[in-house]
Amino acid sequence: MNRFISMIAVLAVLTGCIKEKQTAADLKVGETLPDFEVVMNDGNVVSDDILKKSVSVVMFFHTSCPDCRQVLPEMQKIYDEYASENVRIVLISREDPEQSVVSYWSDNGLTMPYSAQNDRKIYELFAKERIPRVYVCEKGGIIRYIHTDNPNPSYDDLKNSLDSVIR
Repeated sequence: MNRFISMIAVLAVLTGCIKEKQTAADLKVGETLPDFEVVMNDGNVVSDDILKKSVSVVMFFHTSCPDCRQVLPEMQKIYDEYASENVRIVLISREDPEQSVVSYWSDNGLTMPYSAQNDRKIYELFAKERIPRVYVCEKGGIIRYIHTDNPNPSYDDLKNSLDSVIR
């Protein structure tokens, strides 16, 4: 019986990015972005104060997460369409080092700026569990939509959320 319980625990850890439970500590729609600052791979510094000046999208990901791998190309389409419209799009890794992100971006033709984080410090300001996690925020940093892996957001889901915040 103990062996069965141990096997279940190992399985839960291995499927962590897909089956994690949402906790009460997660930011909710209507709340404001937390205080944070990250350095992007292009050298720009992005903070909550900067994001509050325009409509913004913040996505947390890990390059080995199957759900994240499904959503990242959709985010690239959003980035290509909206980055020139004064929409700030910020991708932040959750415990995914720079070299992993660089390799993934290169292998998949992604061009969006990102901030590779070796730990969960920034992520835990937003949530405790679940990736991918996408926050669509209005000017002022108010969260209007949150997309997670239940279900993964499509391009249309992300576009509709963003369009409703812009208009």
